[in-house]
Amino acid sequence: MADLLKAIKTIVDNPIPDLVSYYQGKNRINGIGDALECFVKDIFAETLSQSDQALKNERYSEVFSYIGNQNNPPDLILKNGDAIEVKKIESLKASIALNSSYPKSKLYYNSPLLTKHCRQCEDWQEKDIIYVIGVPKDRKLKLLWFIYGDCYAADREIYERIAKKISSGITEIKDVEFSETRELGRVNKVDPLGITDLRIRGMWGIRNPIFVYDYIFPYQTTENLQVVVIMKEEKYFSFSQENRKEIEGISNVNFQSQNVNIKSPNNPAQLLRAKMFIYKINTKLSK
Repeated sequence: MADLLKAIKTIVDNPIPDLVSYYQGKNRINGIGDALECFVKDIFAETLSQSDQALKNERYSEVFSYIGNQNNPPDLILKNGDAIEVKKIESLKASIALNSSYPKSKLYYNSPLLTKHCRQCEDWQEKDIIYVIGVPKDRKLKLLWFIYGDCYAADREIYERIAKKISSGITEIKDVEFSETRELGRVNKVDPLGITDLRIRGMWGIRNPIFVYDYIFPYQTTENLQVVVIMKEEKYFSFSQENRKEIEGISNVNFQSQNVNIKSPNNPAQLLRAKMFIYKINTKLSK
């Protein structure tokens, strides 16, 4: 079964310093965002070296139970495994735009933003979610994060409480016609002619991991592409012993494994035992 440890091992075994150049001829892509999405699928499916797209698609079908789109999270679901959300940040210090989807510590079957096809892709109720966050510069990745949601986002009740409070407050405005919506609110017939509507949408964002985890990963500008992985210790030990041995057996001098304590997203006074992996890819390497 595909998982993050195997994906990280694939990255270490196949260093690709320039994703756009690597995928440009293979997939006819132009932007770093498209290249990043292709790369994420390939490292989990172990198809980095596969040039036949038809064979790739067959492998994707074996590995993923769901492949989504930008409007309906998540981007990917591993069969009987984790959900994956891929994000691109425009600069090293920019925040991450999540649009109408609040940050997720877990992915739940009853989330209103999920499509019917996502809910029915397999028999599931709750999944761990990995945020894959790429930070490009000059059309090349400089930093690539793999962060489990429960290390990064608070429980969903925190976000839903705020959204519901805003939504209920809006509906208390007098002499305004509202209609049922999955957004924060929708006002009908705003003007005297009754021809103007107002949609009230939540636009969520979350702080860049470079600031969130600066106490365990003090980023320093470098020519290398740096890959950073953060997960709870209990998640790490949920992976197979075979895959853990493979990760622990990596002898590459550019690969580090650390035991760290991270602040709980629900209570910063509480520290959570976690694993962090750091891998530096020399940008002068060529595939």
